[in-house]
Amino acid sequence: MAAAATEDEGIHASAILLLALGEDCAAEVFKHLSPKEVQRIGERMARLTTVADTQFDEVLARFETTVETQRSLVSDTGAYVSNVLKRALGEDKAGLLIDRIVQGRDVSGIESLKWMDPGAIAELIRNEHPQIVATILVHLDRDHASGVLSAFDERTRNDVVLRIATLDGIQPNALKELNDVLSKVLAGGDRVRKAPLGGPKTAAEILNFLGSGMDTTVLGAIRDGDSELAAKIEEQMFTFGDLLKLDNKAMQRLLREVNNDQLVVALKGAEPEMREKVFSNMSSRAAETLRDDLESKGPVRMSDVDAEQKGILKIARRLADEGEIMLGGGGDESFV
Repeated sequence: MAAAATEDEGIHASAILLLALGEDCAAEVFKHLSPKEVQRIGERMARLTTVADTQFDEVLARFETTVETQRSLVSDTGAYVSNVLKRALGEDKAGLLIDRIVQGRDVSGIESLKWMDPGAIAELIRNEHPQIVATILVHLDRDHASGVLSAFDERTRNDVVLRIATLDGIQPNALKELNDVLSKVLAGGDRVRKAPLGGPKTAAEILNFLGSGMDTTVLGAIRDGDSELAAKIEEQMFTFGDLLKLDNKAMQRLLREVNNDQLVVALKGAEPEMREKVFSNMSSRAAETLRDDLESKGPVRMSDVDAEQKGILKIARRLADEGEIMLGGGGDESFV
């Protein structure tokens, strides 16, 4: 009870602060919050028009701000929250939250699923057609969707991921079918456009969280039917930037397999953190040589950088398949 009360106080204080900050600042804050946090704080903001002097002072004192006594924060909190959410999330993402928070509509279906336990979601949609299940899962956070997948049997799991990987957006009629299945009332149905959801990248992101050997089984099943699609998914499952997740021993093992020219080109398009990761896992002499080569190397085409990075990733995957290194992903025993 004490923890719940503390959390509610935090939401209340956050609402007061964001209303006091103004739309531009509040929008920037919202960009860094989860959908659930946006919803809870937004609901409180929409209900809040005035605050007591003590509450206002207490909140703003944390930020060393002097305020007036009891005041009206904004004249139209509904319009304020709508504008903040649109600026932070864009028209499409903000639409459902605006209807739920500001207009008080009961938006169920997919939006409600985002706050449900993965096991409960699996039970709810277990008997639906795999295409419907795939369409639902691409709307969820990737780790959330993988939790739902884990609750299915292997055959269903394989089928659903295959459909996710081949899904090329959601048409309005598909969303209407979801309305019927989940009794969901979408706001502005006439405004619904094809959403860029699904595809190999989405399937890969979900599989990254799946882990526990299930990701390999799913990929194998997809590869049996469409090797090209499986390759596209696998390519998205572990990117060059993800090499930052390697421990030092694994990075050192990988670097022994990569020639210097290949590494120089690959690092030309890499983030500073990746370069430092590489430098720190080399001898001081080798690191100094690599730094000099990077500085002296002229402009490199991005296509060449991409090719060399993919080449290094192939080496990393081979070493992972041989049990030499472990590539980061989801689950307890996630190998790619």
